[in-house]
Amino acid sequence: MTTSSLLTDHYELTMLSAALRDGTADRRCVFEVFARRLPTGRRYGVVAGTGRLPSLIADFRFSEEDVAFLTERGVVDRATARWLAGYRFSGDIDGYAEGELFFPGSPILTVSGTFAECVALETLVLSVLNHDSAIAAAAARMVTAARGRSVIEMGSRRTHEEAAVAAARAAYLAGFAFTSNLEAGRRYGIPTTGTAAHAFTLLHDSEQAAFASQVAALGKQTTLLVDTYDIAQGIRNAIAVAGSDLRAVRIDSGDLSVLASESRALLDSLGATDTQIIVSGDLDEYAIAALAAEPVDAYGAGTAVVVGSGAPTAGLVYKLVEVDGRPVVKRSEHKATVGGRKTAVRRHKPTGTATEEVVVSLGAPAPEPHDRLLQRAFLRDGVPVPDLPTLHDSREHLRQCLISIPWEGLKLSAGDPAVPVTMLGGSA
Repeated sequence: MTTSSLLTDHYELTMLSAALRDGTADRRCVFEVFARRLPTGRRYGVVAGTGRLPSLIADFRFSEEDVAFLTERGVVDRATARWLAGYRFSGDIDGYAEGELFFPGSPILTVSGTFAECVALETLVLSVLNHDSAIAAAAARMVTAARGRSVIEMGSRRTHEEAAVAAARAAYLAGFAFTSNLEAGRRYGIPTTGTAAHAFTLLHDSEQAAFASQVAALGKQTTLLVDTYDIAQGIRNAIAVAGSDLRAVRIDSGDLSVLASESRALLDSLGATDTQIIVSGDLDEYAIAALAAEPVDAYGAGTAVVVGSGAPTAGLVYKLVEVDGRPVVKRSEHKATVGGRKTAVRRHKPTGTATEEVVVSLGAPAPEPHDRLLQRAFLRDGVPVPDLPTLHDSREHLRQCLISIPWEGLKLSAGDPAVPVTMLGGSA
């Protein structure tokens, strides 16, 4: 998918125009993406979107129509317009692998090149990483709360149409089993699923007629939505129509804890001991955790996923840290930065448990046994490097990362970051 270069902030181009005019546009710069803090109640962040960025950046161009619009509106002068017409990012990008965990101060992405070409990318980079990382972190917490049971992403109708596709991708990265979004299935190879809504039941003259139609079309490996009228009677109707080998029933409303238990007992009494129970309806990680002891086989999560379950942005910033090899530092109160390009490693016990993240400015950490270097190359001279990880690779990487953090870091309650970050060198 190509991205319009005008999906950016006006001030990126006013800075560019001024830098071209005063001769600073070609200074070699390093920008870094990091979070000053984690969202309230979170103990880790999840890097997501770095799998989408390389191709988006490689395709980031200003068309004739884009340049004409900017000139006509007075956003840029003619010299800047000529520069934009030939724009292509030619620098380097390194960063944390998609699926990596991050903490306050982690140098998630490092963008190196001229000031002009790097500053033009700020909004694109932050738009992708802030959205995708927020969704992935929320989804990862839901997967943890589900304790091995499947979670289905069902949030497409609760967000922008393109955000829905990116959200489905981020949720799958985090361990969701399926998405309802077909474009996400086509674009990223994510398994899709879906059967029927209440409207399909209401369309028919009776619940039994609706169920019979669905089973005739989709077979007994379908899921029947049993809460349009009366759940107990809906379950009886479902088994009467489909038989005891019906794959699943779904409950989308009510006290899910009580209903799941009662539904399991009723299904068993009807001989449908293998028929699964899927629950949905405004589920977040806390609601999923509350159902841990109930006979639920899978969860459908929608709104909470696509809005980051209360943290719709990862809070990432894109800051200049080096100019012509010289560290630069922002000293604003509560928004200070650490100058110089960073290198980061995660340290582990011999057992594989992560103990610390060490971030070094203007150098490299002294190596220790069981260290893991956190940054990898994404683009060189503006071109994506070969053999970048697939979405499925990144999904497995996140699974392993979550296994590696201390168990306290997986709690849903507020607390310190799961892994402390030590910053060495540089100045704030």
